[in-house]
Amino acid sequence: MTGPTSPTSPADPTNTPGAPEDTPPQTAAAPTEPPDHTSPPAGTSLSPTPRQLWTRTRGIALAFVVLLAAGIAIAAVRSGAQHGRLDPRSADPYGSRAVAELLDDRGVSTRVVTTTEEARSAVGPDTTLLVADPDVLTERQQSRLHAATERSGGRTLLVAPNTLSVSTLAPGVTADSARSLDSTLSPGCSLPAARRAGTADVGGIRYETIAPGADACYSSDGLPSLLRLPTTAASGDTKGDTVVLGAPDILYNDRLDEHGNASLALQLLGSRPHLVWYLPSLADDAVDDSADEDFFDLIPSGWLWGTLQLAVAAVLAALWRARRLGPLVPEKLPVAIRASEAVEGRARLYRKADARDRAATALRSATRTRLAPLVGVPTARAHSPEALLPALASRLRAPGRDPHPLLFGPPPGDDAGLIALADQLDALESEVRSS
Repeated sequence: MTGPTSPTSPADPTNTPGAPEDTPPQTAAAPTEPPDHTSPPAGTSLSPTPRQLWTRTRGIALAFVVLLAAGIAIAAVRSGAQHGRLDPRSADPYGSRAVAELLDDRGVSTRVVTTTEEARSAVGPDTTLLVADPDVLTERQQSRLHAATERSGGRTLLVAPNTLSVSTLAPGVTADSARSLDSTLSPGCSLPAARRAGTADVGGIRYETIAPGADACYSSDGLPSLLRLPTTAASGDTKGDTVVLGAPDILYNDRLDEHGNASLALQLLGSRPHLVWYLPSLADDAVDDSADEDFFDLIPSGWLWGTLQLAVAAVLAALWRARRLGPLVPEKLPVAIRASEAVEGRARLYRKADARDRAATALRSATRTRLAPLVGVPTARAHSPEALLPALASRLRAPGRDPHPLLFGPPPGDDAGLIALADQLDALESEVRSS
């Protein structure tokens, strides 16, 4: 049959143009070769597929996305200064925007600062400095701030200072360990601001003082929750003062309209035309030239907490992804390995590690396992000398021969002894098989 020239091989008539449809394929003409079990099948790859990679990593990816979304949400909520406690820009219940706006209506300007250096440079005879959280300041920051306010001639208002800060910022004052049980107290003093305000929510930390001329107001069980300590400016003719307030409630937005809170807050903060509102933080970048600080003192605490949280998350992820130990599972190998090659490879590893004891144990164990059925001993008891040796002695040609040292003896001391042991075990097995 003639036809157009085809690029296909003539040995395959199925690809020849014009061939009859009932002609059987002549596959027998091509010699067949035995399958090669030593090479991997075509298309087989040990690399994981994209689907397998996605299956393995989707849990970690989902956790990372959730963690990232949570971090963005927290950063968005905490960004800016609109949601801070005792922040004059915050309209939250525990913010202080209401009192700041009332002061602004009365001509008192409010300036927010966040560092000790800014607070020190802003004090003066016409300024009221409010320290929102004195206990956050370090001892050196407290000393530097007190040195700037002591003779400035202005007013310093400390909000709920505890033992950590009150003795430095207000010398001669100590904080009592027991707090006032009642938050609403009566003035009980001659301070004009307290008498005009009347009852107010100042009950909290109580104080004791030995400073002369101090005004002690809003007492509970004999100890006041508000102290006014007069100070003298450097010129000697302008007097300032330090006010210690035991509770911040009168400054909160949701408590300002209760009792005499608004009146007391406006009088304490509005005595000067300028109000500097100091919001200390753990990340205060105040200059500290002390020489005894180490590296970790220079790291903001937020980074340390973040590192700790990441370490805990890494440990939890490792525990979650760790594979539990279990029974051995046979795995289909990509290539077939001859048993002789596996034995030779293991023998080389034993030789490299000088593990003659393990090699001898393997040889003896395999010999005992093969000898047990030959002498009528169950395989389960093949490694018991009491069961194997009596049955084996009756099959040996030399009477009185003791096979115990050969099958259960100590490991050989050198390679020559290991080779001799293998030869003797082989001879013993051959003798039993031929008997």
